[in-house]
Amino acid sequence: MWSPLALWFLVVRCMSMPDDRNFSPTYSPVDTLPLDPGVTPGPTPDLSYCQMLLEAPVPPPADQVPWYCMCSTCPNNMGQKGERGDRGLPGQKGEEGVKGDPGVVGRQGPKGEPGPKGDKGEPGVDGPAGDAGPKGEDGQCPVNCESVQGPPGEPGLPGPAGPPGIPGLNGDPGARGLKGDAGVTGTPGIPGTPGQKGEQGLEGNCSCHDGAKGNTGPVGAKGEKGEVGVAGRQGVQGNTGPKGDQGDMGMMGMPGPCSPTVQSAFCAAMNTVLPPPNMPVAFTRVIYNLQQHYNPTTGIYMAPINGTYVFSYHLVASGRILKVGLFWNFQPVVKSTEVSDLGSTSQQVTLHLSEGDRVWLQVRDTSSNGLYTSSESSSTFSGYLLYPDSCDEISGKDFVLPGPEIHEEYSWEGNWHT
Repeated sequence: MWSPLALWFLVVRCMSMPDDRNFSPTYSPVDTLPLDPGVTPGPTPDLSYCQMLLEAPVPPPADQVPWYCMCSTCPNNMGQKGERGDRGLPGQKGEEGVKGDPGVVGRQGPKGEPGPKGDKGEPGVDGPAGDAGPKGEDGQCPVNCESVQGPPGEPGLPGPAGPPGIPGLNGDPGARGLKGDAGVTGTPGIPGTPGQKGEQGLEGNCSCHDGAKGNTGPVGAKGEKGEVGVAGRQGVQGNTGPKGDQGDMGMMGMPGPCSPTVQSAFCAAMNTVLPPPNMPVAFTRVIYNLQQHYNPTTGIYMAPINGTYVFSYHLVASGRILKVGLFWNFQPVVKSTEVSDLGSTSQQVTLHLSEGDRVWLQVRDTSSNGLYTSSESSSTFSGYLLYPDSCDEISGKDFVLPGPEIHEEYSWEGNWHT
């Protein structure tokens, strides 16, 4: 199949003429052209039509170009080479050609990289057994004719495997092996159908507890009387019975503990604020002082008897820091400090006092005497005799109330100055 570009090239070749417009192509005689039998030669073709096709702005399709415009009717004169024409339209893809013959085998290429190791091959067939070797020389008997073991020879080549022997007898049972590890818990099986009830077995000697309750057995013979059991729980209280007759007078009991004839207790509150330092604080508002063992003027309590006493104080601070202590015969026993405004501090102590010992409260100095009282806040000092040392000491004994105090200087550190 001719492409449009090839046909256009053929038309250009055929229509290339000299500048002389009178030129006319020369045809070969009719008898020189090979004609098919029975074909009559036609009239001479008009080549002007071919010239018109050549000058057309758009080349005509190949099927519209007359046959006489082809180069088969053109003279063989070789004209000058024309300029290269415009590139034609791409032609249709041609049919696939016939496969060519195989080419000449090329030279061997360079050696490639080693390939991966292949799998192990199957074992080969066992070879035939070799011939027996020649017999060795006879050995010589030693002097004592005792067999002496020679040195071991080199290991021989392994011989061919013999045919399997007849299975031997079962061996003796081996020793019991160690207990294996616990296996993986299997999945629960399908519940089986309930079996028939079996016959009752013999009673076993079992020390089990919390077993299923069995059927009631036959009543046994009466046993011997057992020991007295543990007393049971107390029953519900019954109704009150009628009052019984008066019984006989009992024996006189042991004498009881002594009842002290001396009692001592007091409680007093403050009426003023900011008490002076270096002297006992006077709690002048007496709340309880029946035995008059506390002196509200001096603020000192005097022990009436040897015994154990309990003292306590509950104080309110305001305006200044409060530093207060409980003193026993000019020696501090406990001390307290309160820094917050309208804060409170308290202490309670137990002391063993002798007759005539004195107890009081005392502030440190004028910068820490913030003891406060008001209608809504009270500061109190109290104490009492817990018990005397002996009942005999106080029988028929007269007590002297505390008299006027001498003027003394009371130090915060416990030093006594007169």
